Amino acid sequence: MRRMLTEGQIVLMRGTSTMAAPRKYSLKLRDRAVRMYRTSDPKPQIKRLAIELGVHPEALRGWIRQAEAEADTDAGERDDRLTTDERAELAALRKENAQLKRANELLRTASALFAAQLDPTRPR
Repeated sequence: MRRMLTEGQIVLMRGTSTMAAPRKYSLKLRDRAVRMYRTSDPKPQIKRLAIELGVHPEALRGWIRQAEAEADTDAGERDDRLTTDERAELAALRKENAQLKRANELLRTASALFAAQLDPTRPR
């Protein structure tokens, strides 16, 4: 017995869905949660604050760490994480590095080909 597939199932099977997954938590909630953590004195337990806000504790912990990394570097809050700007720069540099490696390989292959054509007696 043959089963008919819906259009949505076919798209999922092909993997051509171009929509990004929706965010589980809004940016507004994220900013509010980080601000609440950073302004409270003494610092609350992340787990308790996360339960109060209705978010996963690890999500809140990650938001706080990222906010601390993006804070003014003179404050010296966190040095172990990259800021958003540094991540973007690193991604761009990695992409450029990959392109340069491909170009080098292409030039190396082309020079070997031209050398072989100029001197056919040269051993390979």
